[in-house]
Amino acid sequence: MSETTDQPPESDAGAARYRAPALDKGLDIIELLAKQPDGLTRAEIQRDMGRSPSEIYRMLERLVARGYVSRLASGDRYMLSLKLFVLANAHPPLRRLVHQALPLMDRFARETRQSLHLVMPDHEAAVVAAQSSPGTTWEFRVRVGARLDLLDTGSGITLLAFRDAESLAATRALWDEPARDARLAAMAPELARIRAAGHRIGDSRQLVGVQDISVPILSPLNEAIAVITCAFIAHPEGGPEDAVAPTLARLQALSRDLAVK
Repeated sequence: MSETTDQPPESDAGAARYRAPALDKGLDIIELLAKQPDGLTRAEIQRDMGRSPSEIYRMLERLVARGYVSRLASGDRYMLSLKLFVLANAHPPLRRLVHQALPLMDRFARETRQSLHLVMPDHEAAVVAAQSSPGTTWEFRVRVGARLDLLDTGSGITLLAFRDAESLAATRALWDEPARDARLAAMAPELARIRAAGHRIGDSRQLVGVQDISVPILSPLNEAIAVITCAFIAHPEGGPEDAVAPTLARLQALSRDLAVK
């Protein structure tokens, strides 16, 4: 007696039987744009896909309306937005990252008497996903849920340093601001130094006397899925173990524990 199965057939004939042409066209456009860091014009998409102008126009309009594709204001050019990346961030494994990180962050805060926060990319900015404080009289903390500028915060700059070319292009498309593009281009040497060092240490751009120590949490492709930043405050009675270098070493160990294998 033969077995029955609910799985779709795997033969070529079965695959053709279960095709959804409209869905296929949308996915074809997304996959095509994913390989083009500078985007494509509608005519180029039509040429590469071998589709009629009306088919491409309707599908692009729907992808733009749903936020999967961005139309650049400078002309008839389309790029992937970060929506797929944001959807991936909502996937349970990344939600589990926050739950996994919090106990380690709380222990770090207690042992170092420093505050720290976990930041994840969110469209054209970054968002604070978790935060821990030492519970002492004096501390610096960032509100969970706060949106941070990528160009003006230690966490944001570190995220940019560990982004690939396609992700940076998608972020620039969402900005669509020549002034911000110019700032990003001017930061290229700094971003290269951060990537080579594997971390960033610099004065806070929000508070005088605070140093940001930022370390990425890396994917298997060495791209940052998140950044942990310690808002380092020197304590007058602190010893050698309370200095910046030992604190960085602890933060790097925490990051390794959270890295996506």
